[in-house]
Amino acid sequence: MGVNSNLKRLALYAVGTVAVYAVIKLLVVSGFINPYWQRVLDQAMIITIGALGLSVIFGISGQFSIGHAAFYGIGAYTAGLVTKSLGGDVAAFLAALVAGAFMAALVAFLIGLPVLRLTSDYLGIATLGFGIICKVGFDNANKVIPAMGGATGMTGIPQVANFDWIFLFFILSIILARNFVQSAQGRSCMALREDEVAANVIGINIFKFKMMAFVFGCGLAGLAGALYAHRYPFLHPSNFDFLPSVDFLIIVVLGGMGSLTGTIVTAVGWVFLLEALRAVLGMAFMDWRGVIYALILVVTILVRRQGIFGNKEYGFLAPLVFKAKEGPNATVKG
Repeated sequence: MGVNSNLKRLALYAVGTVAVYAVIKLLVVSGFINPYWQRVLDQAMIITIGALGLSVIFGISGQFSIGHAAFYGIGAYTAGLVTKSLGGDVAAFLAALVAGAFMAALVAFLIGLPVLRLTSDYLGIATLGFGIICKVGFDNANKVIPAMGGATGMTGIPQVANFDWIFLFFILSIILARNFVQSAQGRSCMALREDEVAANVIGINIFKFKMMAFVFGCGLAGLAGALYAHRYPFLHPSNFDFLPSVDFLIIVVLGGMGSLTGTIVTAVGWVFLLEALRAVLGMAFMDWRGVIYALILVVTILVRRQGIFGNKEYGFLAPLVFKAKEGPNATVKG
């Protein structure tokens, strides 16, 4: 496949993205998608952004993290504080998104310095502990910063994240994650996932690339949290405790370890599945959802251990292939 063919393929994906956006907007304007399901769709895109972050951390670089919702919450609360202080105009909103993603990435870097030296099981326990610490911190944050609301929740955040903004950052996050995975750094992270000892032998700096994937993935979680804070009018610490972290983990495992395609499809399907269960089972779903989660995981492991998509990528997320020129001066690009 030549360079021109790849450019045509990228142009086709761009046109397809615009077409999808136009169709959804048309369905919303015509009333076919009511405000409730529009919020569910927005939530699906926000969760997808956060799940892409965990897919990079766990699926691509093989680091077992089960405290992902803590970084989601850090991004949400940070962004909420920014717009509550600066107002709800576009400039303040964009500053809040940057602040939310940056704060989550910064905390990930500081936490990563001690915990990323641990192996996978111990890393999972450490990130779980960090998630519990964050939950307790959110519950009592009002004692330090009253605007955060503490256990009663944070309100008063300007609701400026509409479908247009969320769709834009949804697409940008997919592009960022795809380019990271297909970069030299992303391939080094994959080498870590397959065999750390072998990666170390061939000269890959294990800690550096673990940290890179961890900070990048947590930054995406922070961005997702910042969008969430400006789409839904109420932040509560329970939105960022252990169960939401399990949600992210299930999405990555169900979609297929190492498949961004699987993460995106599963994240969207997972959010709509939860809403369907809520509609069918009512409040009973809230009591039984832990059992439902466990059953889905057990069935997946028994039936398709590698996840729905395995490690396959499709469409835009599949690597571009540049065919080598033939002849004595041939070169290979990739």
